[in-house]
Amino acid sequence: MLCSKKVSNSFSPCRFRETCLQVLSLCNSQTLKEGACVHSPIIKVGLQHDLYLSNNLLCLYAKCFGVGQARHLFDEMPHRDVVSWTTLLSAHTRNKHHFEALQLFDMMLGSGQCPNEFTLSSALRSCSALGEFEFGAKIHASVVKLGLELNHVLGTTLVDLYTKCDCTVEPHKLLAFVKDGDVVSWTTMISSLVETSKWSEALQLYVKMIEAGIYPNEFTFVKLLGMPSFLGLGKGYGKVLHSQLITFGVEMNLMLKTAIICMYAKCRRMEDAIKVSQQTPKYDVCLWTSIISGFVQNSQVREAVNALVDMELSGILPNNFTYASLLNASSSVLSLELGEQFHSRVIMVGLEGDIYVGNALVDMYMKCSHTTTNGVKAFRGIALPNVISWTSLIAGFAEHGFEEESVQLFAEMQAAGVQPNSFTLSTILGACSKMKSIIQTKKLHGYIIKTQVDIDMAVGNALVDAYAGGGMADEAWSVIGMMNHRDIITYTTLAARLNQQGDHEMALRVITHMCNDEVKMDEFSLASFISAAAGLGIMETGKQLHCYSFKSGFERCNSVSNSLVHSYSKCGSMRDAYRVFKDITEPDRVSWNGLISGLASNGLISDALSAFDDMRLAGVKPDSVTFLSLIFACSQGSLLNQGLDYFYSMEKTYHITPKLDHYVCLVDLLGRGGRLEEAMGVIETMPFKPDSVIYKTLLNACNLHGNVPLGEDMARRCLELDPCDPAIYLLLASLYDNAGLPDFGDKTRKLMRERGLRRSPRQCWMEVKSKIYLFSAREKIGNDEINEKLESLITEIKNRGYPYQESEDKLYHSEQLALAFGVLSVPTLAPIRINKNSLICTHCHSFIMLLTQFVDREIIVRDRKRFHVFKDGQCSCRGHS
Repeated sequence: MLCSKKVSNSFSPCRFRETCLQVLSLCNSQTLKEGACVHSPIIKVGLQHDLYLSNNLLCLYAKCFGVGQARHLFDEMPHRDVVSWTTLLSAHTRNKHHFEALQLFDMMLGSGQCPNEFTLSSALRSCSALGEFEFGAKIHASVVKLGLELNHVLGTTLVDLYTKCDCTVEPHKLLAFVKDGDVVSWTTMISSLVETSKWSEALQLYVKMIEAGIYPNEFTFVKLLGMPSFLGLGKGYGKVLHSQLITFGVEMNLMLKTAIICMYAKCRRMEDAIKVSQQTPKYDVCLWTSIISGFVQNSQVREAVNALVDMELSGILPNNFTYASLLNASSSVLSLELGEQFHSRVIMVGLEGDIYVGNALVDMYMKCSHTTTNGVKAFRGIALPNVISWTSLIAGFAEHGFEEESVQLFAEMQAAGVQPNSFTLSTILGACSKMKSIIQTKKLHGYIIKTQVDIDMAVGNALVDAYAGGGMADEAWSVIGMMNHRDIITYTTLAARLNQQGDHEMALRVITHMCNDEVKMDEFSLASFISAAAGLGIMETGKQLHCYSFKSGFERCNSVSNSLVHSYSKCGSMRDAYRVFKDITEPDRVSWNGLISGLASNGLISDALSAFDDMRLAGVKPDSVTFLSLIFACSQGSLLNQGLDYFYSMEKTYHITPKLDHYVCLVDLLGRGGRLEEAMGVIETMPFKPDSVIYKTLLNACNLHGNVPLGEDMARRCLELDPCDPAIYLLLASLYDNAGLPDFGDKTRKLMRERGLRRSPRQCWMEVKSKIYLFSAREKIGNDEINEKLESLITEIKNRGYPYQESEDKLYHSEQLALAFGVLSVPTLAPIRINKNSLICTHCHSFIMLLTQFVDREIIVRDRKRFHVFKDGQCSCRGHS
């Protein structure tokens, strides 16, 4: 109204021009869009050629309508001067359109206009933001050429450019750009270092600033206090800065008070943050939001809600950032009810379309709700979803198990023109890892290379996990080689995945790469390496890692102790496993399961069942893994009725639903007990579709008890499911041989050969002096000493009159070769430990039992199923295979 009245009351062009200038000046000072109403009358009166008037109008457009409208007006201006160019260029810099700002600067020079200090300052700020050091250096040359190198504004801008972009220039030397370097210059350098994450350098410069006699102001402290609290410089640095700002007498304004509160919140000292907030009576929405956000960061959700109440009672209304923090609080405690309450308040104040609130809503619903429906609705309510919106949605779908949908959403995000960030890429790679989709992983890897996205730590680790999880260890190593930096997560992820793939030897080699990168093991990586040693059954490496756990103080971590129990159990050393278990302060379920499983697999059946009773007395609830070990123990110990009691008590007493593995153990238990028809009934009535494993289990039981018809039926069913498994043919052939039908056995083996099937090569390995030695069946050993030793042992058995029978193939078995090597290499008082990738054959079992009747050694053989501890002519399996 003010504008229209002034325009209508102006009659002469001169007075009209003055009135328009007054209107534009007023609207520019107060950023009022109404000033644009003079544009049309200016054109009608013919004053569009007035450069001074046009520049004022251009300034208003840039402030109120954005750079697009301002550029349109600029292009229509018949005349332009340095003020015109500078106004438009500054607007682009101010609105973070830095690339376009530098394009305008080039166009200005091309038009013949000479820039002034304000033009150059804006262009330099854009160079700093883009990291365009070479472009900035050229502008610096122009500054010198124009004789403006002593200009204070330009000097400060140059300090910012060189601090951010050129690491070779020491920051304090940059003060040469500024005459009499003042607090603004020093603070600019400190600010630039903070923004580029050079926090240590920022603090060092602050110290030099004090030494130079320049006292910091509130802006200096705001920048320093805004640094993250994970500097590695000690948590006390923030408190020192707080004490110094008091010493220097810096006024505690709202901006500074808010920075101090944020600093104490990051350091998990909310009591100090509240004390600071109460030092002055001034509060605003930003300060209150910082307090609420601080409580949320420190998992004090109740206190955050109480702070909201206090905020509203003080007459200050929450804004979008406040509600976003409160919704994040709901996500942190997974409280859907609390999140919905804040959502209703958001709707009441009309902030549901705000990008920050919308993103927090998507995150809250995806984390707290059992479905993705509300999360999708919240996402659809965001007018212009950004990368955080899309990433929250994609992560939510992946967390709910909809990995394929999350991949589709990622494609939609790209189609919408939103570029993913490192968290988006690591999230979608995590989904690919869960799906074990190597094709999708390679596509994403290709996209990362094509778009020249920096493979930062998070993305690199996610790629390593996806490749290693998909069984592509070489590609995972290749990614590690391309990463600029590796951390403990990189190597722990790889080691864990290699363990899952069964490549335990490669998992242990990761330790060497970690040492080369000077990355120290933590409790999680150490547990992975101990598990690798357990997988190989190598005692010496396990003991070395045990020693490291003591030196590093990780022996108190349950994850490490549990891995040690597992490792010693897998090496057949239950004495060491039990010693580690006893040292655990509070054994958890995994601890007890490891002990029970170890005792059962080592043939200590009564001890395993006794440990289960101790577990219950300790108040630790068993789970499905516990009962799997118990039923296995009963099967190995021929405790049929007790095993059945354990199985049926799972659902009845402990409300644990048996899985397919439990039914396999149950069939084995019944089969070993001779109740073959009952075992068949279990297979036919169980709530799972039978697989080849459960049929092979019953086939093996038929072999033990000579039931040929049922065995043939099981073999037929196995072959229907897995016709390429040579173990089925070998079990059936053994069944025929044991039943006195050798012709059928030979025909079965011939059929297997005709179909091109071969059993996996039988191998044994053992560790001696931290080195692993491998022995394969049907291979002649070139080591004459081993052959001679084995021959002498066989001769000794025959000379003593023991009933030794040569193997049918007349070749040494891998167990025999490993045993001969062990007798030669392992110290006399130490047990000989042999690991085998298949079941020990009856020939080798008999051979070792005979050998231990006159060789005073303990020989421990870990085959695919259990431990065999040979001593004084006896075996711990007591004849059970």
